Amino acid sequence: MHLTSLDLNLLVTLDALLEHRSVSRAAEQMGLSQPAVSAQLARLRRHFGDDLLARFGNQYRLTPLAVQLRGRVRTAVTGIERVFAAEPDFDPATTAREFSLVISDYGVAVLGSALAATLQREAPDARVRFIANTPAVVDNAAQALTGIDLLVMPHGFIDGLPHRDLHRDEWVCLVSGENTDVGATLTVDQLRTMPWVVSYHGPTASTPAARQMRMLGIEPRIQVVTENFLTVPALVAGTGRVALLQQRLAERIPADLGVRALPCPFDASPLVEAYWWHPMYEHDPGHRYLRDLLSRVSAEVTADIQGTDSGPGQK
Repeated sequence: MHLTSLDLNLLVTLDALLEHRSVSRAAEQMGLSQPAVSAQLARLRRHFGDDLLARFGNQYRLTPLAVQLRGRVRTAVTGIERVFAAEPDFDPATTAREFSLVISDYGVAVLGSALAATLQREAPDARVRFIANTPAVVDNAAQALTGIDLLVMPHGFIDGLPHRDLHRDEWVCLVSGENTDVGATLTVDQLRTMPWVVSYHGPTASTPAARQMRMLGIEPRIQVVTENFLTVPALVAGTGRVALLQQRLAERIPADLGVRALPCPFDASPLVEAYWWHPMYEHDPGHRYLRDLLSRVSAEVTADIQGTDSGPGQK
């Protein structure tokens, strides 16, 4: 099918319809009348031979084909927006560009505030969007990175894409301050018998330290799974559970939360945080600025942390 035979305005309409699942809300977003969007929906239905939006009671739901199209459409629209937002020259002081980073809550906690502050000083009209890291994005990183600027995460999950290292971090074991069964140290046997809180658990979604632990024959008895590192301390506090957590995050835990960070009783390799991007952005001047900015911010934050004592989470 040739693009010349298609009305690419329908792609924008399809994106809005799949996002809102409502003709009226899609029309409001696009600044069009409901009859106009209804007419475009009819054209889309004829093109795909599918209802796309199917009525269930008083609401519309996406058909299986629409669910399949949603991610592709968003990627396509983002790509088109980036094409027409391209600038012959990039000046941070005048750009109004939005930079997008897929990043975990750990990454935002460590780097987010400093990155936003530096961007405000250097590019006051620009903005940064932090997008939650999910296993689906990581499993399809090459495709996802056509529509976002950077994917920030540790080594061990992505291959074959350009990247740059940011900083190293150590793993610690988190236990409740009320857990009298644990003294000043943990043993490997305790890790085998204690109930666990784990983050991003799955075939391709597990922390490097957790995978390393399994390679050593330590199979955790998982009681809670969470996809937010920041929720781990509260899920450990006041219980007999244990969890792995990044040391930089553990140092930020308030003292009154009632948890302790202890050394791992096995040789846990350090976490190496990095960021990845799609090769097509290699020579984009705005993208190069973002990569340099993130590297500078990480170096400054790392230097600041290394120059201070451990926080209240380290007991």
